[in-house]
Amino acid sequence: MELTEKQLEIVARTAAAVAVEKYQAEQQEREKHKHDRRLRNIKLLLRNYRWFATHSADIKLDIVELDEKLELDDLDTDEFAVMSIKKSKKKTLAMVKFINKTLEIYKLMCEESGNVDDIRKYETIYHMYISEEKKTVAEISNCQFANERTVYRNAQRAYEDLAVLIFGVDGIRF
Repeated sequence: MELTEKQLEIVARTAAAVAVEKYQAEQQEREKHKHDRRLRNIKLLLRNYRWFATHSADIKLDIVELDEKLELDDLDTDEFAVMSIKKSKKKTLAMVKFINKTLEIYKLMCEESGNVDDIRKYETIYHMYISEEKKTVAEISNCQFANERTVYRNAQRAYEDLAVLIFGVDGIRF
């Protein structure tokens, strides 16, 4: 049995439509993975913020010491390794400064909005990750007179807000 020209045209259109749908579904999946990766990175930065902040206080001294040791050449180690350590410490210091500035901006934006929910989002992130005394979700929910699920929801919304501030235009594409 041979297909007519009309039948071939219908088959071709159907195949093209299925291919376009498949391609669009794959594109959406890629965007979802980007979104998930960005939010995971934000959570990772916040989870480690206290450690980074504590560590960065000593980094400037460490960099000066590494510079002096490189100049004196009194290290028994490879110069490349020392330069790599120095570069890593500089990146950590730059990241801490960037996170601090971003969190300051986020705090101002939340306060200036006048919206209680925005203020709670910042306070949730602050108490979970930034303040010297870390609070549990239960403690935050008691302070905010909200249930724990609301605290988690506020944190999730804050991660998304911070994604825009940290990743810029790419953060908006979610």
